[in-house]
Amino acid sequence: MSRTPGQQQEQQQEQEQEPAMSILVTGARGAVARGLVSLLAARGIPHRLASREPDTPDAVHCDLTDPSTFPGALAGVRSVFLYAEAAAVGAFVKEAVTAGVEHVVLLSSSSVLGPGAADSPLSASHLAVEEALLASPLRTTLLRPGSFASNALGWAWSLKSGRTVQLPYPGAHCDPVHEADLAEAAFAVLTDPALGGRAYHLTGPHSLTFATQLAVLGGVLGAPVPFESVTAEQWKSAVEGYIPGPYADALLDYWAASDGLPVEITDAVERLTGHPARSFETWAEDHADAFRA
Repeated sequence: MSRTPGQQQEQQQEQEQEPAMSILVTGARGAVARGLVSLLAARGIPHRLASREPDTPDAVHCDLTDPSTFPGALAGVRSVFLYAEAAAVGAFVKEAVTAGVEHVVLLSSSSVLGPGAADSPLSASHLAVEEALLASPLRTTLLRPGSFASNALGWAWSLKSGRTVQLPYPGAHCDPVHEADLAEAAFAVLTDPALGGRAYHLTGPHSLTFATQLAVLGGVLGAPVPFESVTAEQWKSAVEGYIPGPYADALLDYWAASDGLPVEITDAVERLTGHPARSFETWAEDHADAFRA
């Protein structure tokens, strides 16, 4: 039965009154999430920031380990930018489907591509979330960054206190990627349907050793950054209480495997953002104050 002009106008008014379907951005305290929210806000795209802390300003409560927080956070949501927390991922997927979510963009890790990923503390959680999403009816896009350039902030305390940085594998390579590039990549796949539903291995533009990264930092800061080689056992002892033993062991194994061996560099950042990946030097310039006393 055809609708009368009056009925058509009434339906149009109802549709106009319905709230716009938004994007839920989890991980309010993360640099990637904050960068993504800034991009969405700048373009007037409806979004909702989510935090595991219930009193976070301008954020809805969504603790990825607590399913009771999922319904409120997901109400009216079309797409989700999701951090890889596996504790309650089954319940999250179920609630997302019930809420009518269509697309999930997962911030995963390129560590899932390595051998033994399911058993490694570096990758097990990411892999479990990937598998849960891929087994669901949700359209899933996987962002698999390599090494975050922000890992270098782990050296900030030593630099600010005038202490020598201790490195168990100074010649270990990684592919430091700027968090701004990750935020832009997430924005691209969330806003361009043609880019979704795939997996992307995201890296910085260069494979750099830890020693080279410290040299770059020194150049930006205007003073050499000294380091000393230590044994794996010495480093593990120094980080005890800060990095859990199994995770420390996994990091040491990863660094040992890439000692003197450049890692794979991809052009995924440029394909998604339209510009080359930012260099580690750019990241260091953007974060120089974090290393100054």
